[in-house]
Amino acid sequence: MTGPTALRIAVDGADGVELAAYQWGASTAPPVVLVHGYPDTSAVWRPVAERLADRFHVTAFDVRGAGASDRPRGLCAYRLSRLEADLEAVLDAVSPDRPVHLVGHDWGSIHSWESVTGPRLAGRIASFTSISGPCLDHVGHLIRARLRPRHPDLPKLLRQAARSWYIAYFHLPLLPALTWRALGHRWRAFLTGCQGVPGDTPYPAPTLARDAVSGTALYRANMLPRLLRPRDRPTTVPVQLVIPTRDFCVTPVLSYGVEHWTDRIQRRPIDAGHWVQLSHPEEVASRIAEFADRVEDGSLAPTDH
Repeated sequence: MTGPTALRIAVDGADGVELAAYQWGASTAPPVVLVHGYPDTSAVWRPVAERLADRFHVTAFDVRGAGASDRPRGLCAYRLSRLEADLEAVLDAVSPDRPVHLVGHDWGSIHSWESVTGPRLAGRIASFTSISGPCLDHVGHLIRARLRPRHPDLPKLLRQAARSWYIAYFHLPLLPALTWRALGHRWRAFLTGCQGVPGDTPYPAPTLARDAVSGTALYRANMLPRLLRPRDRPTTVPVQLVIPTRDFCVTPVLSYGVEHWTDRIQRRPIDAGHWVQLSHPEEVASRIAEFADRVEDGSLAPTDH
């Protein structure tokens, strides 16, 4: 298969960010947009994109602060509202007249939820496949409802909190940057040794250390405001939750109660770790395609949980 077509996408706004994007497949095919997480680049999606390209027009882009995209300074530049503006610019560039099937992983899923549950891109998203990245507002409500003595989900929430230690670490000054610069060269060995990622994958990017340092702003700009002051965020967009059952970062408890916010949802567990799109690209591509097909042909019933 030939490599992807590269393009630059300018985002309207005060910081003048340009994003690097990559496309596969025929422009007349149903559009799929893939959004990566932390500390990744769009390269994390390449094995999935190549498997979808025969039937879909696939776009993956480097989010701001990562890969070949611009790296604005300051926490304000990484707030969810700016990330949503970036996604809007991508949709305007690659699919201005047709709703897209949106797929997000990790932080790419977290910031995609902002558009899936908000009014700004209403009608622009045909479906949403979320992998290992919950809506922060939904999690805020989940914590308020279940973080109390004797609640049956309390032990699971506490275990998840222990696994999320790195979020507090990323709020510290200097130390996260020093850690990534000192240990970033061992990231590939971690992924291949502990996460089942093939050694010949086009990931991580050469920009890993810079991406990881810039990306800590995502946590510092958004985590506490949304978890402490969650908004009501329902959606009419059909949602598919792909849940890696061996995910050491995001456990299934963070998806509890999502049915309260949408009546068109399906859950699809996969026996895999966090970077499931690299370790199981065929299975992830199949889940994305099947869900998009059901939305396109109208066979996804409102009560199909």
